Amino acid sequence: MMKAILKADQLTAGYGHKVIIDQQTVEIPEGCVTGLIGPNGCGKSTLLNTLNGFEAPMAGNVELDGKQMSQYSAKQRAQEIAVLPQRTVIPEGISVFELVSYGRYCRQRGMHRLSKADRQAVEDAIKAVHLVDKHDELLTSLSGGQQQRALIAMTLAQNSRILMLDEPTTYLDLTNQLEILDLLHELNATFQKTVIIVLHDLNEAARYCDHLICMIHGRVAAVGSPDDVLTETTLANIFKVSGDITYDNDCPQITNCHPLPVAQP
Repeated sequence: MMKAILKADQLTAGYGHKVIIDQQTVEIPEGCVTGLIGPNGCGKSTLLNTLNGFEAPMAGNVELDGKQMSQYSAKQRAQEIAVLPQRTVIPEGISVFELVSYGRYCRQRGMHRLSKADRQAVEDAIKAVHLVDKHDELLTSLSGGQQQRALIAMTLAQNSRILMLDEPTTYLDLTNQLEILDLLHELNATFQKTVIIVLHDLNEAARYCDHLICMIHGRVAAVGSPDDVLTETTLANIFKVSGDITYDNDCPQITNCHPLPVAQP
């Protein structure tokens, strides 16, 4: 595996006094697209929020480039890690340019006015997500897929090495889902971003991710390439479904998927 840019060692994490992840060790390879997969409630979002420093570990350590995450200020973390949460409120009355410019906050000093370099970073981010023609339009006038592109542009404007997204394709139709995932793959290839993404669709995870971390009940159940992780055993033991594993251009894809019978007490 490539060099790990993020590491969690013997991580215990949760909310309040509730433990969701218990003594798990995770490594995120640099320059790859890593997918977090698993059933609802397995701890994917908790892991993401602990890796990015939004939540402090109950026990164990999280390191970025070998340095404890707790040693980074919030602004320093934002300079290293850009995060798009699962639910983002779309502000009213602001343009695409204005939204994307928010991503420059972690790079600014003083009065937070946009410098020439800030404006260029915003323009570059808008161009990267193919929204140049929507530059001055109100965010609320855009389609759901276009709004998601604008939000991704805001994270790009941070100029962070790591991009984390929690279910970025939720509520989008199939076309927009694929366009967003194509875009993230393009950003990884073009800008060498380390991308960490929570996904529910296993076929999308197989097609777009280099590395998968599969979770169940707050623990890591399988780690590796899609070919290593997405097996009939994983489908049965983790997702409680049966299915056939076929290959499309060396990419595993799941077909004929059916829920397994529920064991009777």
